[in-house]
Amino acid sequence: MHKLISLAWVFALLGILAVGGGTAVLPEMQRMTVSQFHWVTDKQFRDIYSLGQVAPGPNMLMVMVIGYRVAGYLGSAIVAFAFFVPDCLLTLFANRMWLRYSESPWRHAIQRAMAPISIGLMLSGTYAIAQLSIHNLMSFAIAAATLSVLMWRRVNPLLLISVGGLAYLVFFVATAHSATP
Repeated sequence: MHKLISLAWVFALLGILAVGGGTAVLPEMQRMTVSQFHWVTDKQFRDIYSLGQVAPGPNMLMVMVIGYRVAGYLGSAIVAFAFFVPDCLLTLFANRMWLRYSESPWRHAIQRAMAPISIGLMLSGTYAIAQLSIHNLMSFAIAAATLSVLMWRRVNPLLLISVGGLAYLVFFVATAHSATP
């Protein structure tokens, strides 16, 4: 029971703090689920995040996989409710207030302040995933090539993930082949 309450509390907090999208809370999610509560390992977190990126639908459905890993279907349901429902209610309330005070100078100040905050939070999430994922020269080269392609052209990320995964697989097969006498 204590584990379920911890799951609900952690993911409700993360859901409310997810300003700018789920990527904004990835560093804190990783810290809490891996380092603080030891619900998953770094590798499991990276794998769950990767699954969330390639699965259809919102990528933050990955939180349900963490809940499932910790407490089965009930954990998954609790995490889904805790992560999404408070945030939806807060967004509904904020939207109503946003429309009501559309001409307020405070609204315009908040709007201008939220953009750099959201960008900073998303960059910190990207940095956290990079720390988990880039662990050798080949993974760095794939990440740099992916970033370059995304900066240059609009390409489906699933295609880049597939090509990057294939390149990494070929690299490992080639490395393993050359290491055997």
